[in-house]
This record gives sequence, structure tokens and C-alpha cells, in this order.
Amino acid sequence: MFDQHRQLLVGLKSLDSDSFCFYEIGEPLKMAKVGVEAKLIPTQKFEKISSNLTALLPFFSGLPDILPKETLVWKMKLLKSASAYTNSRLHAVKAEVLVLASDKDRLFPSQQEALRLKKLLPNCIVRIFKDNGHALLLEECINLLTVIKGTCKYRHSRRHDFIKDFLPPSMSEYRLVFDDFVGILRFMVCSTMFSTMEDGEIVEGLAGVPDEGPVLLVGYHMLLGMEVSCLAEAFLREKKIMIRGMTHPELFVGNFEKLSTEFNFSDWLKVMGAMPVSPKSLFKALSANSHVLLYPGGAREALHCKGEQYKLFWPNQPEFVRFAAQFGATIVPFGVVGEDDMVQVVLDYHDFIKIPIVKDKIKEAIEDGVHVRDKAQGEVASQEVFIPGMLPKIPGRLYFLFGKPMKLKGRDDLVKNRGGAKEVYLEVKCEVENCIDYLLRKREEDPFRNICNRLMYQTFCSPLHHVPSFKP
Repeated sequence: MFDQHRQLLVGLKSLDSDSFCFYEIGEPLKMAKVGVEAKLIPTQKFEKISSNLTALLPFFSGLPDILPKETLVWKMKLLKSASAYTNSRLHAVKAEVLVLASDKDRLFPSQQEALRLKKLLPNCIVRIFKDNGHALLLEECINLLTVIKGTCKYRHSRRHDFIKDFLPPSMSEYRLVFDDFVGILRFMVCSTMFSTMEDGEIVEGLAGVPDEGPVLLVGYHMLLGMEVSCLAEAFLREKKIMIRGMTHPELFVGNFEKLSTEFNFSDWLKVMGAMPVSPKSLFKALSANSHVLLYPGGAREALHCKGEQYKLFWPNQPEFVRFAAQFGATIVPFGVVGEDDMVQVVLDYHDFIKIPIVKDKIKEAIEDGVHVRDKAQGEVASQEVFIPGMLPKIPGRLYFLFGKPMKLKGRDDLVKNRGGAKEVYLEVKCEVENCIDYLLRKREEDPFRNICNRLMYQTFCSPLHHVPSFKP
């Protein structure tokens, strides 16, 4: 770091003030994009960004007066002295540290320094933002509170509690996730929701799902969990309900989290309410009257092999039924189809494991990963958390059907009666399979299953989530 400081000092002395002000400020375009709404049409976005850039120009021209070259050289000398003092005491820092760095910082080697701190500090988490400059917190799409929530640093005690410490996403976070990150997927698949009323009638929308918790949504886990974002967005839009999803711990404490240095998919899952799957998490979520999303098939379903789409891989233990009965929760089984219209698995785990070089790396990654079902038996006990090779298709459509709610209020006997809990468990599993069969059959009647028909309808008639489907 000292050598880098010396090189920077030499470079500063050779710069004139005007060139340095542009060199220092970072990414002006990203700063100008702050506050520009994603829903604006391109011409309106261009006008807003142009106006913001124009407003920044006086700031650029005034920087040499505020920070002359001599002052900056003096500050860099102070920084050198301070860094020497700090480096000599880093070994004593045991507290948790969150380091944010820019990949395109033209003033300091922020990325290298962040990675260095990660190696030196025992409890250090690093998040590097690839497309941002030196003025990181002044640029587009950077919200400090979002980063703090996504890295589980917002909490009331020493350990993070996924229920007590959860802050619902803000409107800006909601728009960023569902408009920017998964907006293209939502646009392509144009998911449609159906639910079952208490009298057995199937209706369009989510009217059949109870508004009051605790509710346990139990269903089929599509390949890579492609359905989760559409499901969560539909509940937020139609019922103003935040779904608390049970997620594989690998995304929280496994290799995915340890090796990651970017604010990534795992962090956004936490911002949107995901929790590591465990009996403790399910207990807390149901006790808080939440709407909980549970996939009994877990990673085995979400990372299935060729020809295994719409096949359930559930364990034999009916534990979620006993939890639901303990809190008088309502179980809502659901099915979802459309995976086979979106991607095709061409290389699965069994194919990759035949490649000698890849085989050892896969097994090493699996051994180092988090195992959640070591005591389970059968197919669901498989621990091969490995992403299969896929080819995209011309996107079809996602279809959801939520089955008839199963109310367990007053069924305290199921907590100790394993036989009775097993019967309810098999009933839930059978209902999920029936929902899948129903959707596979009825989607053939959808005139807008083809993406071209949907695009035409959206262009002239309706917004994204109002495209009609088959008649239930």
C-alpha cells in the first residue's frame, strides 16, 4: 500500500488542477443517473440525465479552488502517515467490519485495499461495486442501508435474527429488484396466478390464499428457483404481503457467501426476506404469523437432472406439518409449470461427473459446502449442489395454481401424532402433484402462451400482469 501511495503522489504532482478534478470525481454519468426513475420513457430519461449532468458542471469547475493540488499532496502525506499507524494495529481488530469498495476508483486502489483488509481482519466482509467510481455513495443504485441489510449488519443484538431484525424493502428496493434485476424475466414469462377457494372453485388471482397468517406455502421448486421472483412479486402487488422464503444455507454461510465479494443475488435475497432453512427459522417465522414459502424438495428439485422436471423429491419426514399444527397455521399447497418452455437441461450432474478434470472440483466444492440433510434417506438426501448446463428456449409462460387451503387450527394432536401428520403430509404432496397436472393440461388452452401473442396484447391492450390466460 505504501508503494501505491508513493506512485500516486508522483502522479498528483504531474497533474494540473483541472485534469485532477475529473480524475478524482469518479463516474459523473452514474452520479447524474441518481433519481432518474426506471419507468420513464427513453427520451424522458435522456432529458433528465442531461439536466443532471449540466447541474454538475459548476461543481467540476469549482473543484480546483476547493481542493488545489498542493492541498491534495499534503493530504496524501497525512494518509501515508495514518495508514502506517493503522496497519501496525490491524491485528488487534476483532470486531465485525464491512468494507465497501469501488472497482473503477481512479483515485485510490480501493479494490486491492479491500481484499487486503479481508485477509488481515478475521471478521471482515467485503463488497466491491464493479461499475462505480470513487464517489461510491453518490452514484446510482448504491444505497448504504440496502447494503447493510443485505450483509446482515442491521441487527439489535450480537447475532442477526431474521425475524426481529428484518426491515421490509423500501419502494426503491422493490423497484430495483423487480424492475431492473428480474424485470426481463417477468416480461418474458408473464406469469399468471390461479388459486382455489374454500369451496373448491378455482379463480384467477390470489383470492384463495388467506390474507392472515401464519400461512405455509408448500410447493414444487422449479429449476434454479426461476419461479420465486414472480411469486414474491405477485404477492406484493396483489395482496401487499411479504413472503418469507426458506433458502438453502449455502447462500448464507457456505462457499457462495465466503467467496463472494460483490453485492450479489444472495444479498438481495436477504433484503427481500429470505431466511436459511432450518427448524428454528420455520418456528420463528410461523410464530410471527408470517407467510412462509417452503420447498420440501429443496436443492434436489431446484437442481434436478435431465428429464426430471415436475417430479417431486420430498423427504419422508412430515415435520413441516407438525410445525404448522403447533401454530395453527394454514398450509397452501401449490404447483407451478413453465420450466420446460424456458430452458432445456443439456448437461446435468451425472454428465459433469464423467469429466475427469471437472469431477474433482465438483466433489471438493460439495464436500466444503453446507449439508442440510445428512440424516435424510432416498433421493432428497442428495447433496450435489451443482448448477446444470442449460440452453434457453423461446420463452413460454409460467403458470401458478394454489390449491385449497388446509387449516390446521385446532389440530394440536398432529404435533405428537406422527401417523396423523403423515396423512396430512401425503395429502399436501398429492395436492401439489394435482396442481401441476392441472396446469400442464390447461395451459394448452391459453391463447397467450406464445410470447409473440403476449407481446402483441401487451403493446395494444394491457400492462404486463394483466395479460389473460385460460379459463379455469
